[in-house]
Amino acid sequence: MKAVVTGGGGFIGCHLVDRLLSDGHEVVVIDNFSTGRPENLAHHADHPNLTVHQLDLADGALSQELFDRVAWVFHLASLADIVPSIQQPMTYYNANVTGTAHILEASRLANVKSFVYAASSSCYGIPDLYPTPETAEIRPQYPYALSKWLAEEMVMHWGQVYGLPTVSLRLFNVYGPRSRTSGTYGAVFGVFLAQKLAGEPFTVVGDGTQTRDFTFVSDVVDAFVTAAESDRAHMIMNVGSNNTYAVNRLVDLIGGDVAYIPRRPGEPDCTFADTTKIDQLLGWTAKVSLEDGVKCLLNEIEYWREAPIWTPDTIADATKEWFQYLGK
Repeated sequence: MKAVVTGGGGFIGCHLVDRLLSDGHEVVVIDNFSTGRPENLAHHADHPNLTVHQLDLADGALSQELFDRVAWVFHLASLADIVPSIQQPMTYYNANVTGTAHILEASRLANVKSFVYAASSSCYGIPDLYPTPETAEIRPQYPYALSKWLAEEMVMHWGQVYGLPTVSLRLFNVYGPRSRTSGTYGAVFGVFLAQKLAGEPFTVVGDGTQTRDFTFVSDVVDAFVTAAESDRAHMIMNVGSNNTYAVNRLVDLIGGDVAYIPRRPGEPDCTFADTTKIDQLLGWTAKVSLEDGVKCLLNEIEYWREAPIWTPDTIADATKEWFQYLGK
């Protein structure tokens, strides 16, 4: 197959590119590298089946030629992070919603066989039910979550109106090698690993008993490929680990001292995906345990050597608008 991967230089995207090339497919990466890193694809620099185009989807400057013979489109490009989305809601709308409209239309015109969207479990906000099913009420708590859900609505609408074979995968707490090291304070694994390298204590939110559905990136990539290979369409499915883990458990596995910081408004005490639907429809289930995933990260910890080192004081400064707007 020939596949387009938007955001292919990003954390999940680069692992998806690895998998597609390994499976023998031809891959076209579209990324503006605002958060993705060219270094994430450097090991494929001379690969005959990979082409990389630095483009911004929100600009609408996509050439239809890029979609010649394309069968699969994996749409992972988006702006992430909570705090910047509060500060710049229109920037997030343009990147995540308008950008999605442009890639959907290009895919429709190319008659692609499968369009798989990387949605976010943040659309559930603070849910009433755990594990949380796809039928749970949508309650986005901040502009990033809203923009990802609005884009998902567009993906489903293009499927409904135009017959584009679309699948939306709502991802839960993805982690793994090459996870983001840039951006405003947020991604717990990158923060903790950089702190470990620097000999600084881990900044644990609240008392650390809150739990997260930490899902290893290779499992997530497998869900994307499985969805594209299937004949399922016009569906929304959760992607999670089949478990939920306390942040304190993560600290124990990585090993180090702890500095506790205030709980943040709008964050759930638990994230836990009900993955019954994707298991029944696609036969997909996560395979990598948290213990094995953390071992993998510790083996590649040097990747985070240049990452920002966060302290309680710098986190408080970076998240002050989080508390200002959401702590009402």
